[in-house]
Amino acid sequence: MEPRLKAGLWASMAIRMADLAGRPAMVLRKGDEDAGGILCVLRGREGCVVLVQTRDAEGRPAWMRGTGKDPVPEPEADAYVARQTARDPDLWVIEFEAPDFVPPFEARLI
Repeated sequence: MEPRLKAGLWASMAIRMADLAGRPAMVLRKGDEDAGGILCVLRGREGCVVLVQTRDAEGRPAWMRGTGKDPVPEPEADAYVARQTARDPDLWVIEFEAPDFVPPFEARLI
């Protein structure tokens, strides 16, 4: 099993990468600095997509669209985030402006 990057450090890196790409980003909710999971909200013209951390079949880090294949309206994405944070108080929630729904950080989507 490969070493895991601390959540707080990953969040700082992702926001910095978004800044370098000219895409605004902000932390909506801080979770556990060391071992918290991360939800990324991509906000675009046609709605929102929430990405959830996961692992692929080989155990490598990956992301999946928690809200489904297509963008959803903002209230639906907010409700999804609220349900997830109610179940896991250690979650981080980071929002990115992403008109094309492409994350501004390296992400393998499954």
